[in-house]
Amino acid sequence: QLLESGGGLVQAGGSLRLSCAASGWTNAMAWFRQAPGKEREFVAAITRGDDTNYADFVKGRFTISRDNAKNTAYLQMNNLKPEDTAVYYCAARILSTIYSSRGAWDYWGQGTQVTVSS
Repeated sequence: QLLESGGGLVQAGGSLRLSCAASGWTNAMAWFRQAPGKEREFVAAITRGDDTNYADFVKGRFTISRDNAKNTAYLQMNNLKPEDTAVYYCAARILSTIYSSRGAWDYWGQGTQVTVSS
């Protein structure tokens, strides 16, 4: 199982750090988000070897990292914008390759709400 935490309400320009704790060993891990009325979209992903990939709209603002000893991934979000408001989901997969497609990920968390006020 994957358990997200760290969401909340923040003003535009502020920061939040999301955490995703896995109950067991995972290979690649990722963050997706889903805003009301929109499809779930890829945000960022990381391999066990710390190779990363980001969606263009978060480059330079968000940073994904992980602690393999704790089976935990993090998403540091800086300079948040109202359009970043969404439920953020953690995902993990058995294999190491990173994909931005939702269907490539094997496990999902329940999500954590991030709300950015203007």
